[in-house]
Amino acid sequence: MKKLKVVGLNFDHMHMGDLLRKCHEHPDVEIAGICDEDPARMQAVIRNFNLPPERVFTDPHRCLETTAPDFVILCPATGRHAEYVELVAPYRPHLFVEKPFAATVDEADRMIAAAKKARRLLAINWPLRWVPSHVTAHRLLREGRIGALQEVHHYGGNRGPLWHTADKLEVTPTAAMKRRSWFYDPRRGGGSLLDYLGYGTTLGTWYHDGKKPTEVTAVVDRPKGLAVDEQSVTIARYASGLSTFQTRWGTFTDPWINQPQPKCGFVLKGEEGTIASYDYAPTIRLQTRANPQGEDIAVDPLVPPFENPVQYFVHCIREGRPIEGPLSPKISRIGQQIVDSARLSARTGKTVKLVE
Repeated sequence: MKKLKVVGLNFDHMHMGDLLRKCHEHPDVEIAGICDEDPARMQAVIRNFNLPPERVFTDPHRCLETTAPDFVILCPATGRHAEYVELVAPYRPHLFVEKPFAATVDEADRMIAAAKKARRLLAINWPLRWVPSHVTAHRLLREGRIGALQEVHHYGGNRGPLWHTADKLEVTPTAAMKRRSWFYDPRRGGGSLLDYLGYGTTLGTWYHDGKKPTEVTAVVDRPKGLAVDEQSVTIARYASGLSTFQTRWGTFTDPWINQPQPKCGFVLKGEEGTIASYDYAPTIRLQTRANPQGEDIAVDPLVPPFENPVQYFVHCIREGRPIEGPLSPKISRIGQQIVDSARLSARTGKTVKLVE
């Protein structure tokens, strides 16, 4: 079977290196090209995957015309997601976009429209979708182990977006790095709320089986000297009760090394029990009426084609299947609606109806 050709376009987000590594390791994928206006940002990928000069580009149109990729991975700053999808879609590759979905619902809709016009798949990468504890929690929920879901509570974050690069290699950020980084520029989609809230609201929508809240209340904390927030708290009112979603740049530790306190992850409350699912944990905690003291349950091992996002996306392309779950535009758009509502609430200081 012929390998699928992939192009990695725009290296604003450090997850590009992680995603291209998954492409490099996939037996049915070939890295046909990489492209960024700044050649320095591509050097690590060039070294890691031994890419020849003829596969390295600085002009996206020349890259797409030369390589004719089957799919493109896009990692621009959040505020440029719609721009880049509209640039790439006419070349008719499938589109894989790093989270969050977009800076606004309107921009998300532009992305959906561009992909629909090109008749190509559009997927949004939410790395937490591939954490076994959260996948196991979803299975138990769908099996009815805690009854009808009433509340989702999420705490998400890390020490900050500049504390690590691709492959989770640690660096120590400086004030100058913050001044240069798009993560700290509100015009380009910066801030912890826009960076991290979508994790909770999108997987929360997955857990809520596509249900939407009716209203949203949010507050943010913007440290002195910064143009963006580093902490946010969002409350979403559903017919079943209140769900809460918190973001934090500046956790005491990074959850993939040592879980901070509060722990990063999800707590689900149903009519008949609760589930605690923390990032990267080997077990989840299940509490039911029959067993109110609770028990630890080993997480499900992930199996092909659901071990990672690239594997899943390739499977959907090969089999002609729609994108489902948190990566789908349908679920991600609801998550984006809650994010937009939270931003509006934080800006106005009022509870708001869900942004449509």
